[in-house]
Amino acid sequence: MSTTQTLLSVPGNHLMAPLLGPADEHLRLVEAAFPDAVIHVRGNQITIDGAEAERVSRLFEELVVLVERGQRLDPVVLGRTIDMVKADERPSEVLTAEVLKSSRGRTVRPKSSGQKRYVDAIHDNVVTFGLGPAGTGKSWLAVATAVQALQNKEVDRIILTRPAVEAGERLGFLPGDLMAKVDPYLRPLYDALADFLEPEGVQRLLDRSSVEVAPLAFMRGRTLNRSFIILDEAQNTTAEQMKMFLTRIGFGSKAVITGDTTQVDVAGGRSGLAGLEAVLGGIDGLAFVHLTSRDVVRHRIVQQIVDAYERAGAAPGASATPDPEPPSDAPA
Repeated sequence: MSTTQTLLSVPGNHLMAPLLGPADEHLRLVEAAFPDAVIHVRGNQITIDGAEAERVSRLFEELVVLVERGQRLDPVVLGRTIDMVKADERPSEVLTAEVLKSSRGRTVRPKSSGQKRYVDAIHDNVVTFGLGPAGTGKSWLAVATAVQALQNKEVDRIILTRPAVEAGERLGFLPGDLMAKVDPYLRPLYDALADFLEPEGVQRLLDRSSVEVAPLAFMRGRTLNRSFIILDEAQNTTAEQMKMFLTRIGFGSKAVITGDTTQVDVAGGRSGLAGLEAVLGGIDGLAFVHLTSRDVVRHRIVQQIVDAYERAGAAPGASATPDPEPPSDAPA
C-alpha cells in the first residue's frame, strides 16, 4: 500500500486548542478513526503520514473552517464531521448552513448531509417528502423552516397536521372537547414549535391563527393559500387521505410531508405513503428526500438500533418486527 505525507499549516495558534480539544481529545478521536494515518503536531503545523494522509488532511482543513466560523467542536460534532469526510462530503458546507435563528438566540443548522439536502429541497420545491427513520430530524427541521418562512413573511400561516392514529395502544375515551381529545396526537408538533419560539410567542401565533394545529380530518374541503403546511407521521394516512391532503395546496403555499414507512400503525397496514414515489416522481416542484441512519441526530444508540432493525429486515426470511406472542404488548 502506497504511503503519502501531507503538511497542513493552521492559520493561527489560537485555533489549535479548539481543533485538538482538551488534553488532545479530538486528536485521539481522529487517530482512532483513521488508524492507517500517523499524525504529528508541532506548533501550528500538522504532519500526516500514511495511506490516509490526504483524507485526514482534508478533515483538518474542514475542521479549521468550522472553528473559524464559530462552530463549537465536541466529540459528537467531530464524529459527524469524520463520517462526512469519509463519505467524500463537505462538512463545512453542511454544518455552517443556517436554517433559523430562534427567538432564544439559538441557531438551527443541519447536522448531516442528508439533513442539508432535506432543507435545500424544502426551499426549492412546493411539495417535499422527508422519509426516514426516527431521530433524523424530519419533523423538527420542517417546523424550523416553516417558522423561518413565517418570520420572513413568505407565508401568512403555518398549518401543522397529522393523522390521529394510536401507535399500537388503545387509549380509550379521552376527556374534554374535540381539541383536547386530539391534543395528545399533535403534542410532538407543539413541542417542535416550542423549541423555536417563546411560550408566549407560540400562544400569540395560535390566538391570531398564524399557527394552526389540527388533525388531518380537518383538512377536507379546504384550499390553503400562502400557507406552510406540514403533514407529520404520513405513513399513518390512507391513500384517500394522502390524496385529499395533497389536493389542498393553494397558491403561495409549501407542503412538507414526513414519514417512516417502517412504523405504520394504520389499520391493515395499508399506508398512503407506500409506493407514492413511483406515482408522483418526476413532477416539477415535488421532491422526495430519503434520510438514513447516518442522519440520526439523537443518541448514537438510536442510530445503532435503526441499523439493527434494517439488517434484520434485510435478512432472508427475516422480519424487522418480532412476531407477537399472546398475550403481548405492542411496541411503543
